[in-house]
Amino acid sequence: MDDSLFGLLRFGPGGWGDELLLGLRITLLLALATAPIGLVGGFLLALARRSDRPVLRFCATAFTTVFKGLPELITLFIVYYGFSMLLAWFVGLFSDAYVEVSSFVAGMIALGAVSASFASEVFMAALGGIAKGQTEAADALGISRFTTMRKVILPQLIRIALPGLGNLWLVLLKDTALVSVIALPDLLRQTSIAVGATKEPFFFFAVAIGIYFVISLASMAVIALLEKRYAKAYAR
Repeated sequence: MDDSLFGLLRFGPGGWGDELLLGLRITLLLALATAPIGLVGGFLLALARRSDRPVLRFCATAFTTVFKGLPELITLFIVYYGFSMLLAWFVGLFSDAYVEVSSFVAGMIALGAVSASFASEVFMAALGGIAKGQTEAADALGISRFTTMRKVILPQLIRIALPGLGNLWLVLLKDTALVSVIALPDLLRQTSIAVGATKEPFFFFAVAIGIYFVISLASMAVIALLEKRYAKAYAR
């Protein structure tokens, strides 16, 4: 690739560096905003699926089955267009104001629901790896359920579930590219705009691939450090 191609990545007028950096920022913000939804939602779904209450088990199982079975793109369309229609109908009961769900919020909700569904499977397996005798012993000692969960279950749960959750984070990073179809200016959409303007698809998509690859490598390094840290802490 010659210097003229790399010149397309410069910042300022005539270059696409600013746009790609903005797209990268939005991609990372979306992933970071969605991850807590997936983690907390997945944990709650796992607890509900292990509950003694049939209604909770049924609702949690139905939720995970639906969102694991639907393609992420269809889920995104349902949330973006369906929620907009529902919100417009509700607001229309009280005023004539026009409202719609933002593409960022829609992406966060849709990807969060999918991520929570898969995270629940990871948490289910991790909870199954913790001996029930530990909870029973805590009950016998008069320790509250909240304290048992915080000091006995969660430290072990994180250690066991961390590899699976790390994989889900990498999947989530890649899935953020789907939001480009609902006009969110993420990295993929900004890359597509640059391709349309410059007619250099190979160059810009290669740059986007490189950026995603670097983010994935950095994420894998952080996950490896966390796994090592929790393994040492548990060994003590």
